[in-house]
Amino acid sequence: MTGTAALLAGLGIVALGFGILSALLALFQPFTDPLWIFGNLAIGLVLLFVAISMSLESLRNRIRSSGSRRAGKYGSSAILSAILGVVLLGFLGFLSTRYAHRFDVSEAGVNTLSPQTTELLDDLDQNVTIEAFFAEAERPNARDLLDLYAFNRDRVSLEFTDPNDAPGRIDELGLSTDELAKGVVRISLASGEATTLSKFTESDVTNALRKLVKSSGKQVYFLQGHNERTIEPVPGEEDQGEFASGPDSYGRAAMALKNETYQVAPLLLATEADVPADAAAVIIAGPTRLFLPEEIAALKRYVDGGGSLFVAIDPRAQTNLYDLLQSWGITLGDDVVVDRALAVFGQATTPLAGEYDGKHPITAQMREPTLFPMVRSVEIDPAAKADFSTIVKTGTDSWAERSLDAWRKTGRAELGSEDLVGPVPIAVAGNPRLASSDDKPPKAAGRIVVFGDSDFATNADLDALRNRDLFVNSINWLTGDVEQITVRPHVSRASSFQMTQDQFRRIQYVSLFVLPEAIAVFGVIVWWVRRRAPGR
Repeated sequence: MTGTAALLAGLGIVALGFGILSALLALFQPFTDPLWIFGNLAIGLVLLFVAISMSLESLRNRIRSSGSRRAGKYGSSAILSAILGVVLLGFLGFLSTRYAHRFDVSEAGVNTLSPQTTELLDDLDQNVTIEAFFAEAERPNARDLLDLYAFNRDRVSLEFTDPNDAPGRIDELGLSTDELAKGVVRISLASGEATTLSKFTESDVTNALRKLVKSSGKQVYFLQGHNERTIEPVPGEEDQGEFASGPDSYGRAAMALKNETYQVAPLLLATEADVPADAAAVIIAGPTRLFLPEEIAALKRYVDGGGSLFVAIDPRAQTNLYDLLQSWGITLGDDVVVDRALAVFGQATTPLAGEYDGKHPITAQMREPTLFPMVRSVEIDPAAKADFSTIVKTGTDSWAERSLDAWRKTGRAELGSEDLVGPVPIAVAGNPRLASSDDKPPKAAGRIVVFGDSDFATNADLDALRNRDLFVNSINWLTGDVEQITVRPHVSRASSFQMTQDQFRRIQYVSLFVLPEAIAVFGVIVWWVRRRAPGR
């Protein structure tokens, strides 16, 4: 073919080829518009018919020549190879629908479930159904996350339902219009237990699933009455919510524990004869006033009886808990850690954790640093009959400054002979041991975690670096929930653009069909123009 007939033939082959390819893709992804498929097939056939009609005589002559036989031989081989390639691609596409694997190339790993979630899903002993009620345009917002829960897991099934298409199901579940406005996710077990969610972060979905599967509901108390960090909102705070929102409070820390399925409440020990029997752990965060002797005795009875205690005391805090901690083998230094090398923005009294205990459950998975605004040393008495480990230390260039009065007068801190050279221990965890009256070894009492700083878990600093993980892991260990200890899900470092379903389909059409076919048409035109150029 020559001239216009060659151009029409080339364009016809392009249109026919893309029509066939679109039809094959429609078998696996039924989003292709039938008008596009049949339009391409019709245009391709018409153009080929016109091109052949314009070149009937030249085609007869070429068929009779020896060159045409060679061309037919190699041409048929090329056609068969192309058909075989298309069949192989189709087969690979079919296999991809049966055997899929996902890769997460995001910098922070935000498209991968956390180890905490993965372990929970792997340990499921009954089937879980996740029903997502979203309008068609809202589905992409939650689908990406929920797909990760059901991906390659036989015990988890995921169903997306448009509320407008299932009014009977909506009435059966008693879902209100307000709940459905932004979407609802319902998680149910084969046993019949179920819960609904209106927030769809990994933390929300995983915690809801854990509540159904494990339903621990352990009680954690925050001790009050000695100027500790409060968890209750101050009257008059704006948007105070369930817990305190002030920067120096422990409201977010309490919410973090609630998200781990714990029950959280304040405890005024002075009004109680003993620590409540349902206490899985008691938190003493930043006390600055004296305890009553009866309160100290109650705390000692609680730990001696197997209770768990979290203590965080800031440098030079005016409290009388030091003797109680000393009786268990823990000494808090009258000092402040200084680190001019490993500190936040050069603030020497705000050091970063330089070393974790890789064997202790609290810190075994910790790799990234934590931040401690104004922290003191916490040492273990080697002569004490206790089983303690130093779980956090500061950097090798740090020291615990013990000439605090001289530092206050001169404004300069220098390493002296009386100071504790780094790495400085700033947190310990373990089991105190009870004295035995006979020759038997002393019995282990409860569990204790002690930090030389309470600021690290305040609202202002809880979400800095890995502070939240360190605090929550400590409570997990104290309450015996070792399987919940992990590094929480990463937070994305970049914003994302959310598209509606229609916008997504338009982009699919343009990228899969319009642009490739336009490029092919342009290529045919360039080939035809160059072929007609003089001397060709």
